[in-house]
Amino acid sequence: MSVSIQVWDLPLRMFHWLLALAVAVSIVTGEVGGELIDWHGRIGVLILGLLVFRIVWGFVGSTHARFADFFPTPARIAAYLKGQWQGHGHNPLGALSVIALLGALAALVGAGLFANDDIAFQGPLSGLVDKSLSDRLSGLHVLVFKVLAGLIVLHIAAIVFYARVKKRNLVVPMLTGKKSVPEDLAVPVSKAGMLRFLVAFAVSGVAVWGVISGVQYLDPVQSAPAVATPNW
Repeated sequence: MSVSIQVWDLPLRMFHWLLALAVAVSIVTGEVGGELIDWHGRIGVLILGLLVFRIVWGFVGSTHARFADFFPTPARIAAYLKGQWQGHGHNPLGALSVIALLGALAALVGAGLFANDDIAFQGPLSGLVDKSLSDRLSGLHVLVFKVLAGLIVLHIAAIVFYARVKKRNLVVPMLTGKKSVPEDLAVPVSKAGMLRFLVAFAVSGVAVWGVISGVQYLDPVQSAPAVATPNW
């Protein structure tokens, strides 16, 4: 007999779909460029906030949102490959994918904050580094994007594989938060209350605010000292 259990909490599901949307928009704005390049930068800051939220939520969120619940240790990977792993959250191989995606996004956003395109765009924190370092980080930004694109393709392919071959829909649980499991394998999960959500949200907001404040502080129009006009 199967029972329905809560696997993914609401904050995690909101993070997942907001991140997917933000990444899609950032790809479009980055490829189109032109007048949309400023939005590319803004979306990058949004992605930064989402990543910070996910990192904090990985420690204070509900059971299956926590890194400790799904971190792909060698023992867990070996058990999964032998068909001995039992769990309701990310399986060890799926966890590898999650960590790789989060890592690639963090590297992409981190480099993008200091990047430039030598035309009309400068990362919000590019004023903190010299031009040569900004150029190198711009190259890294492009390189990591290619890695991220490959990871996204693999992620989508895995979803299709599970749906077609294993007859397991991974999308619906990420929409509803619920999953059907055998009754004897159903275990209670710890829930994260509103206070923990507000803490994670606040930390994320501080990160975004810090970047935005950095832009204002580094704005040469605002920060450059006034130069007196000589009275010839």
